[in-house]
Amino acid sequence: MIIMVLKTLIVDDEPLARKRLKGLLKPHVEAGKVDLVGEISDAQEALAYLKEHPVDLLLLDIQMPEMDGFDLIEALPEKQQPLVVFVTAYDEYAIQAFEVHALDYLLKPVTPDRLAKALARAEDQIKRKVAQPIPRLLDWLEQEKAPVREEPRLPEYPDYVTVGHREKLRVIPVDRIVSAEVHDGITSLYVWDDDRLTRYIVEYTLDYLEKRLNPDRFMRVHRSAIVHIPSIQEIIPWFSGRHKLILKGAHEVIASRERSRLLKKRLSL
Repeated sequence: MIIMVLKTLIVDDEPLARKRLKGLLKPHVEAGKVDLVGEISDAQEALAYLKEHPVDLLLLDIQMPEMDGFDLIEALPEKQQPLVVFVTAYDEYAIQAFEVHALDYLLKPVTPDRLAKALARAEDQIKRKVAQPIPRLLDWLEQEKAPVREEPRLPEYPDYVTVGHREKLRVIPVDRIVSAEVHDGITSLYVWDDDRLTRYIVEYTLDYLEKRLNPDRFMRVHRSAIVHIPSIQEIIPWFSGRHKLILKGAHEVIASRERSRLLKKRLSL
């Protein structure tokens, strides 16, 4: 049986909100399920702390001066991102919270029952990760066992990719890829296939794809999304400086604030 203690950090600029959360967490701390490592009132300070002190769970306010909760998540390197439960007085950010893969979204004043459910979800998600070694670790172990051999050199930017489809390998021209996205740890290619958009689940990581796809044709617009630039049909202003991209097949991708700025500059908008 896996005994899980959630290393938890509160980030909220309101002292009363932090005090209430600490009170609600107290029974879970006393039960040995939560390790409250601290409370921080400023997102910039929280960013610096998290880069040096990884935590399992972040109880995060959204509206804060200078850097908001979404900016904090966006600024954290992907490998250092904890599970996030947004705690806010505003319900209009719920869709945006879903887009950044938040674990839960709690409205103030938080009730003990809602917080307990969020903690249970966090514990369950971490247990599943511990129980199932991540693919990169398995790949590394296989490489350690395998004899060292020189890999053949690949072309700099391939014209085709292969994807598994119905027990076969399908060869797809790269320019038919509309986007590559990660959701819940699963990488998907969205491909314009026979006049419709088809989703293929692949084993590639986005980091790998970003290196292999021609940067003149593809751009990473979010830590969880790469888009085919010629497939962009509309760019719509979204929340907090972000933009919604309408791609071929009416497929939608949200670009982060910084990547939106770079994309608009690239397209001379």
